[in-house]
Amino acid sequence: MLEIEETALPGVKLLTPRRFGDNRGFFSESWNKARMAEQGLDYEFVQDNHSLSAKTGTVRGLHFQAPPHAQAKLVRCGRGRLFDVAVDIRKGSPTYGKWVGYELSFENGRQLLIPEGFLHGFATLQDDTEIIYKCTDYYAPECDGAVRFNDPGIGIDWGTDTSNAVLSEKDAAAPLLKDFDSPFTFEDFQR
Repeated sequence: MLEIEETALPGVKLLTPRRFGDNRGFFSESWNKARMAEQGLDYEFVQDNHSLSAKTGTVRGLHFQAPPHAQAKLVRCGRGRLFDVAVDIRKGSPTYGKWVGYELSFENGRQLLIPEGFLHGFATLQDDTEIIYKCTDYYAPECDGAVRFNDPGIGIDWGTDTSNAVLSEKDAAAPLLKDFDSPFTFEDFQR
């Protein structure tokens, strides 16, 4: 029913739910708490978010929400295509500052599960791309933070030209990882 792939960052997982199709289209179960718990993925999601990015080359991120309102996320693409990225920012982690990225699209149906203690961001690969994601805590503006998406110390290959990325003011002004004091430790946020 569900394919679960480990990534190079322990805890970050690529999920591909099965699609059941016929002449009408398809049906897919994008989340099932009981089935996920059977796989050791015991998350309690409390908020769903949905955003539309009108232009190819829009970058949102790299974002995090600090404790006590840290968020795990389950991310999928509702329409279009995007390159989705997670970066480990857990102090003391053997993979601190490392990243993984995957193309998520309406066509491939893949989802990225990103635990607490990771930055998250994405770049759109086509116009009118929608991202839909679940969060394990409510949005708390006082805990909201970001690291610069094009930080050379992280070295993300976004899979598209981001030299003229469409950014928010917050994302354009975000600090580099070397100038950032992470609120996460490896010991506190392991799954």
